[in-house]
Amino acid sequence: MLDFKNSFIQYSKQNAFVWRDEVFTYEYILKRIEYWEDKLDFVCSGHIIGLESDFSPETIAILITLINKKSIIVPLDISNSIKNKKKIHIAQLDYLIRVVDEQNIEINSLDTIEIKNFIYSKLIELQVPGLVLFTSGSSGEPKGAVHNFQKLLNKFSLKRKSLLTINFLLFDHWGGLNTLFHVLSNGGTLVFLENRNPDYVCSLIEKYKVELLPTSPTFLNMMLLSRSYDRYPLNSLKIISYGAEPMPQNLLRRLSILFPSVKLQQTYGLIELGVMRSQSESNESLWVKLGGEGYQTRVENGILQIKSDSAMLGYLNADSPFTDDGWFITGDSVEVKGDYFRILGRKSEIINVGGEKVFPQEVENVISQINGIIDVMVYAENNPLTGKIVCAKVKHDGNKLNSEISREIKLFCREKLENYKVPVKINIVDQTFESERFKKNRISTI
Repeated sequence: MLDFKNSFIQYSKQNAFVWRDEVFTYEYILKRIEYWEDKLDFVCSGHIIGLESDFSPETIAILITLINKKSIIVPLDISNSIKNKKKIHIAQLDYLIRVVDEQNIEINSLDTIEIKNFIYSKLIELQVPGLVLFTSGSSGEPKGAVHNFQKLLNKFSLKRKSLLTINFLLFDHWGGLNTLFHVLSNGGTLVFLENRNPDYVCSLIEKYKVELLPTSPTFLNMMLLSRSYDRYPLNSLKIISYGAEPMPQNLLRRLSILFPSVKLQQTYGLIELGVMRSQSESNESLWVKLGGEGYQTRVENGILQIKSDSAMLGYLNADSPFTDDGWFITGDSVEVKGDYFRILGRKSEIINVGGEKVFPQEVENVISQINGIIDVMVYAENNPLTGKIVCAKVKHDGNKLNSEISREIKLFCREKLENYKVPVKINIVDQTFESERFKKNRISTI
């Protein structure tokens, strides 16, 4: 496993983080790790520790201390404390550490359950650190995926080039942690965010000459709508990577025109498997190569399956999603072109209209081509004749009447799509779809 302390000694004089306009070196983080090793002397191998926080220097020092102590770590987003209660119960925490701010850190001992989930025993037997990550739970109870943390961290032992990076993705998801460990293992610098407002993010990119922005299509759409890229020159950017939700083809095309010298890189990762190495066919293409060392891919009945050395051990509160021969069933419907995949959407999101399959992203890509459309989400509603019908929520720029926009959408879709894919209902809304969010829960509850 990667020895963070020795790496940090090697990079001691280099800048590790920028947080709240203050720069922190690797030497500073080393000192804070030494402090927390003493402060957390009661933590033993196998203890299940919740770390409720956001990215900050103190949080990272605590996180690395817990890894070194071979504890089982459960990252929790401090902005979701109410939702975290259910996760804390599922994870069977021994202790909860809450980093309210750098000077206000709470350490709470919880009522421990004597008989822990059997999956934890595998980590305790191996004497390795563990990691528990939760799915969003948008359509039910969140599932806790238990990892051998050592296996996830092993890939960072291979040194790679590190760009000056904004850590946009969240603390309680592997995307955010993956970015963190990649940068730290290569002596790079991370810029931490206090919020994800486009103007604020773009101002930090300009100020600190950020080279890599890992983000989501939702944020990129908001950045374009607000034109914050005009107010804050983003000349330093070399790569924009995107993932976590579907990328509309029209948005990708606009980004490639606005940022011709920036590489637009699609990423693919799952809480259960980690982040795979990926290579987009081109800046304007949604076809992507997936794999890399430790990963194998195959497609069965149109669904992507992956076998990984770093796959989770299992869920705390759900059945195994692995095949008998060890392949993880992703649930993602894909098309294949040589070595490239095009991800069509989640199998669970497919809208079945009288036996015909409709992928919401395909319809969204068509609607987003219409002038004046700001955001669109396609979803299903029940219908007594066809089982389901296609519906769309749409936000537009207000330059036309709602009735005109609805009529234009239906006419345009009829030109581009089969009749069963054309939205039957179009709801004009005022808000864009910013959270993590409608696109992950397309089935209407009506």
